Amino acid sequence: MTPADAMQVYRQWWLHDARWYQGVAKRFGHEVANEINAEALRFVATHVGKQVARRHGGAPVSGIEQLRDCYDECAGRMFPHELRDGGVQVLDDDLVELTMRQNFAVTMVRMAGSLDGYECPCTDIHAGWSAGLGVALVENRATGCLRHGDRACRLLMRVGETED
Repeated sequence: MTPADAMQVYRQWWLHDARWYQGVAKRFGHEVANEINAEALRFVATHVGKQVARRHGGAPVSGIEQLRDCYDECAGRMFPHELRDGGVQVLDDDLVELTMRQNFAVTMVRMAGSLDGYECPCTDIHAGWSAGLGVALVENRATGCLRHGDRACRLLMRVGETED
């Protein structure tokens, strides 16, 4: 399979997800659709975080730079770089910021006609990555969102002590 073919597969699954969201929202309301979507994405994100942790030897993350690299790898495993146009940068010794100037999920939900009522599950995804990596977050919030018309999604993750 070529990279172009793989991107087509991604796009079809994401279109499916957007239509699935729309179906749940229509039958049970946006609140239920958002809750199930966030729950499912957190589960996947935790799995991805565990995979990344294993790739890095399974030991606790040693420092904010390695954590940034791990978060960036998590993002790349869930959302290909071609579809998110962003990255992760260190802002302080315990704070990283994930930036996305393109969010395929918002694009797909918009294409499916479900943008009204859609809530981005970004903080649930980051909580899952962190849990999978064995990192405790003391802050996990969005400071900008493409869904709301901002130029980029900007998400802050401040870490505490590593989990045992």
